Amino acid sequence: MASAEPEIAVERPDAQAQIAGLIFAVILIDKDLLVTEANHAAEVMFGRSAKRIVGTQLFDLLPIAERRMRERLASVDEQLIARGISLSLDGIARTVNLTASPLPSHPGWRVLTLSDAKPSDSEVEELADAELRAPAILAHEIKNPLSAIRGAGQLIARKLEEKDRPLARMISDEVDRIARLIDRMQQLGSRNVEPVGPINLHEVVRSALASVRAAGTNGVELIEEFDPSLPQVLANADALEQVLINLVSNARDAVDGHDDAQVRVKTRFVSGLVFNAIRFGKSIRLPIEVTVTDNGPGIDPAIRGHIFEPFVTGKKTGQGLGLALVRKLVKDMDGRIHHERDEKLGLTHFRIHLPVAR
Repeated sequence: MASAEPEIAVERPDAQAQIAGLIFAVILIDKDLLVTEANHAAEVMFGRSAKRIVGTQLFDLLPIAERRMRERLASVDEQLIARGISLSLDGIARTVNLTASPLPSHPGWRVLTLSDAKPSDSEVEELADAELRAPAILAHEIKNPLSAIRGAGQLIARKLEEKDRPLARMISDEVDRIARLIDRMQQLGSRNVEPVGPINLHEVVRSALASVRAAGTNGVELIEEFDPSLPQVLANADALEQVLINLVSNARDAVDGHDDAQVRVKTRFVSGLVFNAIRFGKSIRLPIEVTVTDNGPGIDPAIRGHIFEPFVTGKKTGQGLGLALVRKLVKDMDGRIHHERDEKLGLTHFRIHLPVAR
């Protein structure tokens, strides 16, 4: 008779374990407005470890300029819900939602939560669907008449005198240019996700840099700053290389013509920080960071919040599809990408975070 499988005792998570697992920042402050505890998501939001957060005065941690908001937060017995607060956290401009909940059992103590301000889940899904579908639908509608125009241009060229043929060739060349643009639009709208697997990150980065160097650096210095101890990442090598070629090429163009023009590609393991991407109802740790940094003038502030949207570009001849495609490819690999501008140092950063291959 087979022995019964031993039962595994599953203890109910205590309050500390539950708070540690939350994806929004939670901090505990005492009656003197000092932080006494911080969860893992707070470490991510503030860019520092819990040990460095604890003991910090609330308004040193949350540099809120608006007087009325500071007064309400200073009121130890007041409950507060605030949305869309603009803050500079770890040198990064962010918009957050905030709540403050007094603890009746401990007068003067409060629990604060902070989360990135964003649309509701349904709005996000609608925006994502529209963002993906619109370029693909537009591309499909344009491609058929383009073929007819190109064919007509070729027929006309055969009947024209030699001196007039350059005009016909110009038609074909412009049609080909538009066709390449449409191919990128269709790639952006594709719902196909390339398979991922364990890859050597630095091999992909070096391959991307080699492609950019082959195309010409225009005197821009490309600098590698790699952490050789990094484990393999879970990604698609071709997609990641395409992402890096796009980012490094953009950075090269941004510093072209400037003194001491540099583009730096840095890799590191984000020790003590966990980046979470919620997909299919699960939390994914993204500790591998790749940063592309340039010392150019930066992106126009008017479009910084929209640079990953289709048809948004700061280039005079740009199409506004490159960064939108970059974001899609990174997202398809369960990664995330964001942009930062450090005005004090005059640096622009694009940071990619990826999962470790198990």
